[in-house]
Amino acid sequence: MNDFSRSVDLLQREMDVTSLRYQVSSNNLANSGVPNFKRTTVNFESELKKAFDSEENCKNGLHLTTTDNRHIQINVPYDYKDVQPRRVLDYTTKAKENGNNVDAETEANNILQIQMQYRMLTQLTSFEFDQINTAIKK
Repeated sequence: MNDFSRSVDLLQREMDVTSLRYQVSSNNLANSGVPNFKRTTVNFESELKKAFDSEENCKNGLHLTTTDNRHIQINVPYDYKDVQPRRVLDYTTKAKENGNNVDAETEANNILQIQMQYRMLTQLTSFEFDQINTAIKK
């Protein structure tokens, strides 16, 4: 896959994750007064980093030839396209006496941050396509 396709694919995936984060934070904010509600977060970047690290390790690692699918394979890269965002419930903190651990102010700030991040991602995507348009015109 060329750099343009990979960049656009990663930007699109990150925009999807950002949209999911917006939904999760909005849900957290909406339920900030519900007893025993636990806040949810989205985990994506750490798994994506593992996939990129595995690609790098495979380039520099030992390669074995396998002749059967049942053979043990080592240094098989973890494809970044297989990484999916994961919702994680936060059971470790307790902010209120009713068992709810959502801080409405923190969630509102998260929503603002998510909106700015989504805007930046759309601008980066536009920039990628502008570069292609410039190359085509020349």
